[in-house]
Amino acid sequence: MRRSNLPAELNRFVGRSTEQAALTALLDVSRLVTVVGMGGVGKTRLALRAAAGAQKRYVDGVRLAELAPLRDPELIEYALAEALDLTDHTTRPPREMLVEHLAERRVLLVLDGFEHLVEECAPLVRELLEQAPGLCVLAVGRRPLRVAGETVFPLAPLAEADAVALLAERAAEAGAPALPGVAAPHGAPALTGAPGRPGWPAHGSGTGIGIGSGIGIGGSAPRSPVPARPGAPDAVRELCRRLDGIPLALELAAGRLPLLSVEQMLHRLDDRFRLLTDGARGALPRHQTLRTAIGWSHELCTPEERLLWARLSVFPGAFDLEAVEYVCGGPELPAERVLDLLGGLLAQSLLVREDTPLGPAYRMLDTVAAYGAEWLAALDDTERMRRRHRDWYMGLATWCELEWFSPRQAEVAARTEAALPHLRAALDLCLELPEDAHLAQHLAGTLWFAWVGCGRLSEGRHWLERALALDSGHEEARLKALWVLGYVAVLQGDGTAAVAALHECGERARSSHNALAEAYATHRMGCLALLTDDLPRAEELIGRALEEYRALGELNSNVLMGQIEVALARAFRGDRDGAGALCREVRDICEERGELWARAYALYVLGFSALDRGAYAEARELLTEAVVINHTFRDLVGLVLAIEVLALVTVCQGDPVGAAVLQGAAATLWDAVGVRLFGSVAFDAPRTLCQRRSEEALGREAYEAAYREGQALSAAEAVELAVAARPDPATGAPAGESAPRPFRTAKVGGGPGNAEARRLPHR
Repeated sequence: MRRSNLPAELNRFVGRSTEQAALTALLDVSRLVTVVGMGGVGKTRLALRAAAGAQKRYVDGVRLAELAPLRDPELIEYALAEALDLTDHTTRPPREMLVEHLAERRVLLVLDGFEHLVEECAPLVRELLEQAPGLCVLAVGRRPLRVAGETVFPLAPLAEADAVALLAERAAEAGAPALPGVAAPHGAPALTGAPGRPGWPAHGSGTGIGIGSGIGIGGSAPRSPVPARPGAPDAVRELCRRLDGIPLALELAAGRLPLLSVEQMLHRLDDRFRLLTDGARGALPRHQTLRTAIGWSHELCTPEERLLWARLSVFPGAFDLEAVEYVCGGPELPAERVLDLLGGLLAQSLLVREDTPLGPAYRMLDTVAAYGAEWLAALDDTERMRRRHRDWYMGLATWCELEWFSPRQAEVAARTEAALPHLRAALDLCLELPEDAHLAQHLAGTLWFAWVGCGRLSEGRHWLERALALDSGHEEARLKALWVLGYVAVLQGDGTAAVAALHECGERARSSHNALAEAYATHRMGCLALLTDDLPRAEELIGRALEEYRALGELNSNVLMGQIEVALARAFRGDRDGAGALCREVRDICEERGELWARAYALYVLGFSALDRGAYAEARELLTEAVVINHTFRDLVGLVLAIEVLALVTVCQGDPVGAAVLQGAAATLWDAVGVRLFGSVAFDAPRTLCQRRSEEALGREAYEAAYREGQALSAAEAVELAVAARPDPATGAPAGESAPRPFRTAKVGGGPGNAEARRLPHR
């Protein structure tokens, strides 16, 4: 697990030293601290700053879980698992996995944007804190969680001096002229000229901060100090006072200073405030001040910018230009105008830009998006825009499925991960509208590669089961969702659910004369037979599916996996040469098509075959590549299988300690995959042989010590160890023994020898 997934700051953090110190101190004495405050006050940025400063205290890292994009409360646990870099293939509830993972770790978990899910989030936080004594939670929202032991940290707007500093610095970043009488150095602000009026009321006791998104406008470095110029700073102070020291309001104002003077801005704000207060004396409530500042920014936008703002509110996470052009474009917003309009909103601090490995992305702050959503509703256009958003991401999912079998496979995995909040929103909408049930089934089935190939089996099953609970009336969409559900259930070790889904798929496919869906159902039934040691039936069923695929012209990663599975069945029955020939053919196709995921499994079988004939160096090279690929795609099944065989290679090369450590690491990974080696005697053969060889070389006590060392490793650490371990290739098997024969498992089944070999320490 990476120690931190906190985002980098893209512009300078201004002030808030008092609050940061206080918040950091609270984390020393309270295991649950909740930063509360109005929208736009800078809660997220302060929390992330404090979390980053406290990283050294948490040996197992600091992790951020962003909950604001979620609509479905059932996804909270999946979001936390993702934030913790956990991949779980089992059928157990994600909550159980979270508790088990955190139980013996010291972690700071930052939960941002939970307020709309507080009823579901609070009990989960309580349980995690009760079960994991080393866990601390820093929550960020507009209201407390109301959990026992919670310390609430209310965040006030900025004090006068820091508000001025923030306004001056962000205005300079936006390219505005220097503010009258104000210098904005990198350190503390300097005010020149007349002392001006006293600051605003004592509630603004804090010090400055950037906007509350956690990511500042643009990505430019702060400018050099702005020299003071003649003129009293009263107008600047007054502008900050009128904006009540609210960081987001100040950021929005700074975005306008390249066009308007401070005095012009004050005049326009005064007009709006008079309308709202009807001339009455006294200050506006702060939430009204922020709303007024946002509304004023809205008025100053062009009609096209206002329309784009409203339409962008349907995006629950970061979005790219192509998505905006499709979703938001139309007769009123030509696609060729979208880029310029995005630039306008960005310049006014209404959007933030993120530079990602996939290119530039944009995000709208929650408070700003909520304002845009109100305008979209007023235009009676919300449902149409949500459908357009869904349609784009359904199209993206379709493209990703096609490109999965191509040299762009790694890009597909990255795009799918980046698009996950949008794909979830698309699935939510399809499930929400009864007439779109078939689209829910289609989308959940299309994303098979995300569920299976990218380590999201549990979440995939969540969506597939919800979609299949609906009567869509569209047979083809249902059939695909059924075989994908069967596939997911097979890999989770849930044979009952797998048989039910695949049997229904096969029956319906035959009734509707859908030969392709029937072939997929047959294929996955064969996969289930393989994992349950019915090797002749596995080879017969998968072979039949492969013949049907060829007849239908079907060639993709699933088809290649079928060929690999037949190779495994043959290998387990002693046909090493036949297995190798099949997998070399798969490897050649993968190299031709640029496919990596299926290639990793082919390398696993080829590495197994090389080990069987005593070619240890070749086996290590093949298996190491498989480990790297599977880790890249978060495919725990392929990863742990390759590590198991790599452990046997390691002991055969004369390193029993390294082998035992790898076996311990594999055992921990199996806890996240499900039943150890699927409960299969055939798949278990390398492990039992490795354990016997290592114990004979080390003795039971030393073996167990090394094994426990491996159990303590994370998946990333296990991969690092597997890739780094390079025993001397010249070292052969122990004297007097021939090379091991892990494939020689023709007598599949239990027995006294198997029972003894299966005894693993510390299960």
